[in-house]
Amino acid sequence: MIKKELILQNPLRFIGDETEDILPEGGFGAVLARAGVGKTSLLVQLALNTLLRSKYVLHISLDDPVNKISLWYKEVFRHLTKPYDAKKINKLWEDLLPHRFIMTFKVEGFSVPKLEERLTDLKEQNIFSPQMVLIDGFHFNETARTSLSDLKRLAKNHRLHVWFAVKTHRHEKSGPDGIPAPLLDVSDLFDMVIQLQPEGKKIHVITLKGKPGGSDRPALFLDPATMLLKDNS
Repeated sequence: MIKKELILQNPLRFIGDETEDILPEGGFGAVLARAGVGKTSLLVQLALNTLLRSKYVLHISLDDPVNKISLWYKEVFRHLTKPYDAKKINKLWEDLLPHRFIMTFKVEGFSVPKLEERLTDLKEQNIFSPQMVLIDGFHFNETARTSLSDLKRLAKNHRLHVWFAVKTHRHEKSGPDGIPAPLLDVSDLFDMVIQLQPEGKKIHVITLKGKPGGSDRPALFLDPATMLLKDNS
């Protein structure tokens, strides 16, 4: 079965421990990189891995419109499923779509109470009830801690796994533990922190926090041609 093959072959299994979801319920994960390096692509791969397991994913964008996010999913899915029969893949894509919901906010219009209100509306009308939430475009500024603490409460109440895309800048200095500047004051709220580091023709995927035990796990990287996660095994 294509679904099972895609899950078993996915290098994401090397990021977490033995748990399918990588993050615990109510947990936060962050994917950090400079602009254009692959944050959204990795978020989409995390989402597709969850969708393939028949779970529900809410993708929140504070920067891009729905059609642009939707295009990311189509492109990543196309690269992931290239070796398979097109007719079967089209059917699989149609099966996955009801499990995904894309929600957009203007940056200045985003707040945890507004998100909670929308989530409650979706759930009460039996429209959508997510298990994973992706947030792309959240501003990690001096007031971020208050919003993140509220989001953590929301995530625990709704038993959500929450991933953030976090933009870094070349001139910013990392903390003594290697955590990049945007997360320095809030890293205690995160269970996993992943950094995308370009080097030559590869984009290395480095786990800065939440790294599973064992030294036998292969190194991971994003293929610049497809932006798909690969391993060196």
